[in-house]
Amino acid sequence: MPTEAERWERQVADLWATADRSRPGAVLARARALVGAREDGDAAALFELASAHDFVGEEAVAIGVYERALDAGLDPRRHDEAIIQLASSLRHVDRSADAVALLASSPVAPDLAPAAAAFRVLALYDLGRASQVEVSEASAAAQATPYGRAVARYAAALQGSPTSRP
Repeated sequence: MPTEAERWERQVADLWATADRSRPGAVLARARALVGAREDGDAAALFELASAHDFVGEEAVAIGVYERALDAGLDPRRHDEAIIQLASSLRHVDRSADAVALLASSPVAPDLAPAAAAFRVLALYDLGRASQVEVSEASAAAQATPYGRAVARYAAALQGSPTSRP
């Protein structure tokens, strides 16, 4: 019989397996229900809520929740994912310098390092400190990570548009 924690993790997996960007209210409601099932201030629950806000395009809201999750003490995998996702959200709200600083000060596990490096290059591009070639190379290197599609989408949006950012 699964433990309460295992059931909760299955609910998290189900949320992400069925999350639909066209239904942001439903995604956020399910994420809030996951938070409600855990103790107040639970780091993993906060991370999933931040991820939901990020997923539906509410990066400004996600930032504070990611920061709370990190402060509450995430397990190593969620910690690394939170660093990458927080950096991406910072970039989306025109805080690319903060994204670069975060990624420089918070190394992630080797399997996620290519994704972190790609988000760093995207932020450096925003700051005028990286080229489209560097973005393309970093994007290619990140393809084997869970963030490969997102990085590729952001890199493609930069092609031929040096001043706009996805």
